[in-house]
Order: sequence, then structure tokens, then C-alpha cells
Amino acid sequence: MGKPIVAIVGRPNVGKSTLFNKLAGKRISIVQDTPGVTRDRIYAQADWLKYNLTIIDTGGIEPENSDIIISQMRRQATMAVETANVIIFIVDGKQGLTDADREVAQMLRVSKKPVVLVVNKIDSLKDEDNAYEFYNLGIGEPMAISSSQALGLGDMLDKVVSYFDDDKLDDEDDEYVKIAFVGKPNVGKSSLINKLLGEDRVIVSDVPGTTRDAIDSYLETDQGKFTLIDTAGLRRKSKVKEEIERYSVIRTYAAIERADVCILMLDATQGISDQDEKIIGYAHEMHKAIMVIVNKWDLVEKDTNTINTFKKQIGTNLSFMSYAPYLFISAKTGQRVQKVLEMVMQCYSNYSKKIKTGVLNDVISKAVMMKEPPVVGTKRLKIYYVTQIGTKAPTFVFFVNDTSCIHFSYERYIENQLRENFDFTGTGIKLEFRERKE
Repeated sequence: MGKPIVAIVGRPNVGKSTLFNKLAGKRISIVQDTPGVTRDRIYAQADWLKYNLTIIDTGGIEPENSDIIISQMRRQATMAVETANVIIFIVDGKQGLTDADREVAQMLRVSKKPVVLVVNKIDSLKDEDNAYEFYNLGIGEPMAISSSQALGLGDMLDKVVSYFDDDKLDDEDDEYVKIAFVGKPNVGKSSLINKLLGEDRVIVSDVPGTTRDAIDSYLETDQGKFTLIDTAGLRRKSKVKEEIERYSVIRTYAAIERADVCILMLDATQGISDQDEKIIGYAHEMHKAIMVIVNKWDLVEKDTNTINTFKKQIGTNLSFMSYAPYLFISAKTGQRVQKVLEMVMQCYSNYSKKIKTGVLNDVISKAVMMKEPPVVGTKRLKIYYVTQIGTKAPTFVFFVNDTSCIHFSYERYIENQLRENFDFTGTGIKLEFRERKE
């Protein structure tokens, strides 16, 4: 199921980040212990009622003058409209209605996307009347909240999730395996997609950044049915203004969120950059199926050891996802392109794999016998039982005596044991720990 995406839009200083942080709780997307994974908080996962949603913070706008604010807000609104299922439009109840608010409201009205209008900074009952003037925006009933005091957030979220279309979320063309191609501009994402489709459907040119938007193409072969999602390449920070950068990061992020299999494409003549690590770090955090394709392999001088040297170099940078398989191709000459979908299907079948509970518990009790959990404080972790509760990514729940006894190194050991005993090449797996008294 595609997770619903909710975007927060609004002028500077209306409290977007405060709201974002409150909704995300502690689950802000900074993940410790994983080198090379995101540090900028663009998105967070939040749970409300039966929904697990992704919240996107469309970014702060630096106020230079009001025209710039308005033009940047337009861009922000466009981004939200393109990527989100529901938009939270946040305005300032203390400051009142401004021209920039009107501009954005106009864009959101035209977009036909569901919008929840939220009047922030209504910190006490006497301020509640301040919300009424926002009826003038013509995008529905303003909801009064105080994000700093967490007032009114429950009602707001009820309203947000009331717009989710359960049928749409559940059956997003499930027979199609969704593949997102990510990587820097000009590594050959579009060329590879064209090669797979056998026609020039995606614009390819040598100008970095010609693929402005994520574009879907559909493909049916003997191997299966596929949705190919081409994403805008991510540039280095210095070359582009932060805003546009964030724009393409959010789009790429939304594409990864939708995908089953994420393919990180690298240019054999350039190796791997921080930007590559960061973006595939998102996919790793979301436990997606992942593979790495090294393109333009025809341009590299080869001896018998070239591939190993290259793998080693990337392996160091991507040590946090050593489960991802590699493929060396040339989209231009077609070398090994026929292997791409084969490998995608291998990753996808592991991503959808289900393990029987009996077998699972045997493997885990053996693992615990071989290496006892460390003592944390005065207690030792006990694992009573494990079961798989989901696929896409395979998700395992461990019932234990005390979740505070879980040390990340032991968690990693357990994950490695699962990987050694069952083939999870090419996919992330999720471990959850729940307490159960004996």
C-alpha cells in the first residue's frame, strides 16, 4: 500500500516546523548509528488512527522581500500539490491574513487537492475569534490550533485522514512492480528506461537536469509487469539554490516512497557521491528493496580486477546496506541490460518473502544459543517468540521481556542471522520488539 503523503505549506514564521516536529514526535528522520543517512529533516512518519502517514515539510522560506516570499510560496505549493495526497495549509492567527496567504490559497483552490486550513498560534480561548477572518480564503473551514501547546492537533489530524481514499491506497496497481531509478543527473537513468521500453519515451539529453519531474512508464515482459519511475537527478548543493534542491529531493523521496524496488544508478567514470549515499539512505530507512546499477561500464579501462575494486570502493560508502546486489551495465551499448529486470524480480521476491513461524523460531533460538544477548543495566534480554507480521518489506515482531534491554549491536546480530538463514538479498527487513510478560 502506498503511504499517504501529507505536505505542510505556509509562510515563514507561521509555525510549520513546530507543527512538523510535534506531529513527528520523536520519530524525526535523523537515524543514529547509520553512516551516510539523512541529516536534513524533510519528512517524518507519523501514526494517526489506523493510518501511517508521511509528513513532508516543504521547507522554510527566507524572507528577502514580499515578492520573493510569494514566488517561493508558489513553488512550495506546487511541490505540495504534485506530491501530496492532502495539504495542510498553515496560517498565523496572531498576525492575520496576508497577501501571500491569499496567493497560496488561490493555487491550492485550483489544484482540487484536499486542503486542511489550519490557523496556528491560537493559544487561548480569547484568541479563537482570530480564526474567522480566514474564511475569506474560500478553502473551507479554518481549524484553530496551537502547535507549540499541541492544542487542536487531534481534530486537525481527524480532518486530514478523513480525506484518505482507502481503496486507492490499498490497490495502487499491485500487479505492477514499481521501480524508482534514482541518482545524479546524467548517470543514464532515462537512457536505461528507454532501453528497457525499447522506445524513446523519456526525454534524454546531455544537459543535466532535463528530467524535471518523476515520470511513470509501464512495461510488460515475460518477467512481469513493471512501473518505471524516472526521478529528477539530484545535484550538488552549491550548484543550485537550496529551494530547487529541496524540491527535487522531495520528489525523489516521494518516488522512493511509492516504489517497491529502488535502483541507485552510478556513473562508472565518476564513482559515488555523498548525494547518492543520502538519497539511497532514504530507501534504506524505509526498508525498500534496493539494487545498485553501475552504468557506462563500457567507458572504463578494465583488467580482471576492475569490478572488484569498484565494488569495494562503493561497498565502503554503502556499508549500511551491504545486502544490495550490483550490476555493471552500459545503457548505451545495451551490455547486460537484459539482466536488469531479472535482478529486480529477485529483489522483489525477497521483498515479498514470507517465512513460516516454526522455522523462524528455530533459527532465532539457535542464534540466541550461539550468542547470548548482552546484559544491559542489570537485565538480560529474553526473546520469547518471533513472528513475521508483514511483507514488502519483511517485518518481524519479537516478543521480549524488556525492550530497554535491546542493544543495537545485538539487533544487528539478529538481522544478520535472519539474512544468513533466509535469502533476503536486495531487500531491507524490519525488526520490531514488543514487551510481553512471561
